[in-house]
Amino acid sequence: MKLPGPNPLPSLQGEATWLARLVEAMTPAEVAAVVAAFAHDLAGCLGAVVAWTGSGLPRACSSRGLVPDYAHIERARALLASNPRGPVHEGQELVLRLPPQERAFLILELERGQAPEPLLVRLEPFLALAGPYLQRALKLADLEDSHKQLVRSEVLQRALFAISDLAGSELDMPEMLRRLHGIVSTLMYAENFFIVRSDPQQGTMRFIYYADVEDTDAPDTSRDVPLESLRDSMTWHLLTGGKALMGSLDQIRRQVSGTFAPSGPESVDWLGVPMLRDGQVHGALVVQSYQAGIGFSEDDRALLEFVGSHVLTALERKQSKDELEERVRLRTQELAQANRGLQQEVLERQRAERLQAALFHLAQLATADIDESKFYERTHAVVGELINADNFFIALLSPDRKKLVFPYYVDAGVRKAQERPLGRGLSEYVLRSGRPLLAFHEDTLALARQGEVDLVRVGRPAECWLGVPLRVDEEAIGLVAVQSYTPSIDYDQADQELLTFAALQIANSIHRRRAAVSLQRAYAELELRVAERTAELRQEIAERERVQSQLQHEVMHDALTGLPNRGFLRDRLERVLAILQREPGRRCALLYLDVDRFKVINDSLGHLAGDAFLKEVARRLHDCVRDPDVVARLAGDEFAILLEDIDIPATAIAVAQRVLDALGVPMQIAGRELAPSASMGIAIGDGSYATADEVLRDADIALYRAKEQGRNRYELFDETLAKNVVDVLMMEGELRQALVRDEFEPYLQPFCRLEDGAVVGYEALLRWNHPKLGVLGPADFLRVAHDSGHIESIDWRLFERGCERFLGLDDQSTFLTFNVSALHLRHGDFDARLVRLLERTGLPPSRLIVEVTEGSLLDNPEQVRTMLERLRAIGVGAALDDFGTGYSSLSYLHSLPLRMLKIDRAFVHALGEEEHTTATTVVAAILALARALDIQVIAEGIETPAQCEALLEMGCELGQGYLLGHPAPVGEWLEQERDAD
Repeated sequence: MKLPGPNPLPSLQGEATWLARLVEAMTPAEVAAVVAAFAHDLAGCLGAVVAWTGSGLPRACSSRGLVPDYAHIERARALLASNPRGPVHEGQELVLRLPPQERAFLILELERGQAPEPLLVRLEPFLALAGPYLQRALKLADLEDSHKQLVRSEVLQRALFAISDLAGSELDMPEMLRRLHGIVSTLMYAENFFIVRSDPQQGTMRFIYYADVEDTDAPDTSRDVPLESLRDSMTWHLLTGGKALMGSLDQIRRQVSGTFAPSGPESVDWLGVPMLRDGQVHGALVVQSYQAGIGFSEDDRALLEFVGSHVLTALERKQSKDELEERVRLRTQELAQANRGLQQEVLERQRAERLQAALFHLAQLATADIDESKFYERTHAVVGELINADNFFIALLSPDRKKLVFPYYVDAGVRKAQERPLGRGLSEYVLRSGRPLLAFHEDTLALARQGEVDLVRVGRPAECWLGVPLRVDEEAIGLVAVQSYTPSIDYDQADQELLTFAALQIANSIHRRRAAVSLQRAYAELELRVAERTAELRQEIAERERVQSQLQHEVMHDALTGLPNRGFLRDRLERVLAILQREPGRRCALLYLDVDRFKVINDSLGHLAGDAFLKEVARRLHDCVRDPDVVARLAGDEFAILLEDIDIPATAIAVAQRVLDALGVPMQIAGRELAPSASMGIAIGDGSYATADEVLRDADIALYRAKEQGRNRYELFDETLAKNVVDVLMMEGELRQALVRDEFEPYLQPFCRLEDGAVVGYEALLRWNHPKLGVLGPADFLRVAHDSGHIESIDWRLFERGCERFLGLDDQSTFLTFNVSALHLRHGDFDARLVRLLERTGLPPSRLIVEVTEGSLLDNPEQVRTMLERLRAIGVGAALDDFGTGYSSLSYLHSLPLRMLKIDRAFVHALGEEEHTTATTVVAAILALARALDIQVIAEGIETPAQCEALLEMGCELGQGYLLGHPAPVGEWLEQERDAD
C-alpha cells in the first residue's frame, strides 16, 4: 500500500536556496519534501523518506528513487523504538528522529559500504534548522483540522435544534418536510433530496417528500405502496439492506447483493442512509447530484446518518401529534353520535316490537292450512300493519325465469292476478340489481334516462315506489312492492328496512309452501327414477369392468413416460430370480441410475420442462436396451434397467457405458441446450439373491458410491460396499447408545497471551470416549452423526458438560468458547435455549463466547445478527471463526456484534516461512482492521516458535495451537493450576 505524499523535489544548489525553500514551506508535506530532497543530494545517499503523523494518520514524503509503503515505515519506527537515544544504522538503512521527535523521523538508503558519520555531519545542522519549521507546520495543520471540526459541529448542532423545533411546531406536514429539506441543504449539497418512510411489519413504503431537478416522473407522495413494487431499485436495496449506500451507479452496484435495477435519471453521485429504530429500518434519507464535480464524502455519509435518526424522531413526533388531534376529533364525534343514538333507541325498540310481531305472524302462515289466495291476503294484512300498503303486490319469477307472475296484486283497491314477459320495468330492475329500490317520481325518470327502465312498461307513474327482492339461498325468486300515487304518502329508509325484514320471512314462507308441493311430486317421480337408475347401473358395471382393466395397466406403468414402474420391475425381477434359482448358471443385472442435478433443471426451467426432460431421458434409455430387457421409472429422476440374461459382468458394464454416452448427448428443452448426466449403480444378480428388494438394495448402495465418487459414472456392487454400509449403520446405533451412556466429553484447548504464555480462555472441543476404540475425534464420527440427525443432541450435551467442567477451574478470569453450527442458528429459539442452559449450569454469560463460521451465516444473516444481538444484551460474546476463508468477511465485521475474530490457521502456517509475504500482509491487514473495529484477535494453529514470533511482531496478542497447548480433559488443566500454585 503506497503512502500519500507529494512528488519528489528536484535537487537544489546552495545552502541559501535550501533555507529559502524551508522558509517558503507552509505545510508538513512541503517541509518534508525539502528535507527529503536535501538528504537525497548528499553524497552516498540513494534515497530519503520523511515520515510523520498528521490528523491521526501516518503520512510520508519521499525523494527520487525510494517509494515508501506502510511496512517500510513501520519497520523504521520499530528500529527507533529499540534505540531511543540516537540514529539507528542497519544494513544500508539509516533512521534518525526529526523534531518534534514523537511525530517525525527520516529514513535514508545509503550506498553499499557508505559510513553514516559523514552524512550525519552534513545532516544534523540542516535538520536542526528544519525541525522548528516542521513543528510549526504540524501545529498549523492541527489547528486547521480542529477549526474545521468546530465549524462543522456548530452547523450540525444548529441543524439538530432546528429539526427538534420543527417536530413541536404547528406547521402542517408538507411545510415541515420542505423546511427539513432546507436544514439538510445547510449541511451538504441537497438540491435533489427525498425522504422515504417504511413499515417493516406491513411491507409498505411511501415517498413523503420528493425534490429532484431532473426527474420528471416524481413518485406519488400521498399513498403507501408495496415495498416489492420497487424491488431491486436503489431505494429498495437501501430499505431492505439496512446500511448506507454511496457513490455512482457502478459503485453502488458493487455494494449490494442480488439483482440491481436502478430507475430514473442517472446521477453522478448518490448517497442514501437508512433511518433506524431498534435495529429496524423505518425510512431513509437520500441526496443525489447530477453535476460533475459535486459529490459526497464519507463525512457527508456519517453526517446524514446522524441527522437521519433525529429526522425520524421528528417525523414520528409530528405524526403522533397529528394522530392525537385526529383521535380527539373522532372521539368528540362519537360522543355526539352516541347521544343521538340514545334518543333513537326508544323509537327503534317500539318499531322492533311491531316488526317482531309481524314476523311471527308471517312465520305462522308458512305452515298454516290455508289455500294460496288466503295466504297472500293475510300476508298483505301483516305488511299493512308495518307500513302503508294500500297498493301492494307480490311478483314471482316463472320456473323458466322468462316471465313475471303476480299471484297477488292490489292497486287502488282493485285486486287482480296477472303475468307478463320480463321487460324493463321497476320490478325487473330490482331483480337485476338484487337490491331494494326506493324511487320517487324523479328517481324513476332518472332511471329511464339511464336506460334502466322503460316508462311505457312502468305504466301509471307512482309518486313513491318501494320494492324489495325475495331471496332464497341468495337467489332472487321474486319481489314484494308497495307504491303511492299521492304526494302526502311516501316511504323512507325506515320503511325500506321494515319491508326488507318482512321480505325475508315472506320468501321463506313461499319457499316452504313450494317445497311441500315439490315433495309430493317427488314421491311420484321416485319410482320412475329407480327403474331408470337400475338400467344405468347395468351400463356402469360394464364400463367399470373396462376401466378396471385399463387401471390395471396404469397401476404398473408410469403416467408421464409410459415406462413400467417400480411395481412392474419388482414383479419382473422376482420372476427372473426364480429362474436363476432353477438355473444356477444364469445371471441378470440391475442398473439403478439417478439423473444428476435434475432438481436444478426443475427449479430453473419449471415442471413442464422437467417433465419433457424426463420423457427424453426415458426415450434414450429405452433405445439402449433390447427385448426382453426392461427400462422402468422408479420415482422422480430415478430409473432402472433390468438385463434378464447376461454372460459376464462386462456385458452390464458395456450397457452402462452405452447409457452414459446416450444421456451425455445435449438435448433442447424449453429453448435451452442441456447436457444431462447420470450416476449409476450396478448389481449382478445370481442364485444367491432371494428377493428383488435385495437386488434393489445392492444396486442402490452402488449408486450412492457412484455419487460420492463424483457423479456421471457407474459403480459395480461388491462386498466392500456392503461392509461400509453396515459400518455406518453400526456407528449410528453406537451414537444413540453413546448419548444414553453419556460418553461424549469436552476437551479444553487454551487461548494464551503470546507475550507471556498466560492462559486467558479455553475452547471446548468434542471427544467420544468409545468403549472399544478409545478416544475418537470429531473427524471419526461427525459425518455419520450429522446424517443420522444426532448432531444437535451431541452438541447440546457438549455445551452443557463444557460449562459444568469449565466452572471447576480455579481461575475465574478466563472465558470459554464453543462452536455453533449453521444447524443451530436456523432455530429461532437457540439464544433462549442457551440462556436456560447458562442458568441451569451457573456459568456467568460474560464468560461465554459462541463461535460461528462465515458459512453458517449464509442461510439467514439477518436472523443470525438479531440472535447474536440478543445474546450480547445478556453478556454472551460472539467470535467469527476461520476468518478470511469465507465469502464476505468484511461485511460481517461491521454488521455483526462481534467480540473477537479468529485468524484461520491457513494464514498462520505460512508465517515464519520464506517467501510468504502474502500471508504476512493479510494477517497484518486483519490485525489493523480488528483494532479499528475494537475486536480482539486470536491466531489459530500456532505450531512453531517462528509463527509465534511473527505474530508478536505484528501486534497479535492472543493465540491458540499445539505450540501453546493440546486439547485435554479438564482434569489435566486442574493439575496444571495446582502445580502452578
